[in-house]
Amino acid sequence: MNLFSPQAPTLLICRISIAFAWIYQGLVPKIVCKSPGEVDLLAPVTPVFQIACNLITYMGYGEILFGMAILIVAKRWMFQLNIVVLVMLLGYVAFVEPSMFTLPFNPFTLNVSLIGLSLIALQDLKKNSRDGTAS
Repeated sequence: MNLFSPQAPTLLICRISIAFAWIYQGLVPKIVCKSPGEVDLLAPVTPVFQIACNLITYMGYGEILFGMAILIVAKRWMFQLNIVVLVMLLGYVAFVEPSMFTLPFNPFTLNVSLIGLSLIALQDLKKNSRDGTAS
């Protein structure tokens, strides 16, 4: 199943919403604007500013590719992978910079919302596979 194949509107909305979040988060705060918060999150990994900036750029491209993959691949494992990655990112932020959870539009609310959309997509895929309308 890809973006253009027939599918339930709920699944399509989930896929587009999740993909948009990944693509936006990869493009705007990591590639276009180089958010200082992104650099701060990498401080424990690399204290060298320029290396952190380069890593953020690569991470941004990775997030854009992942968002595009969500659009292209509508399989259960893609949404399961999305949930695992989001939980791991939440754990990393909780360990490195827990104060971020008190900010407006913080990683906790974003990731939990994306996990919820993934769970809805998984449920829809499960329902459609029982009906014989999805692979």
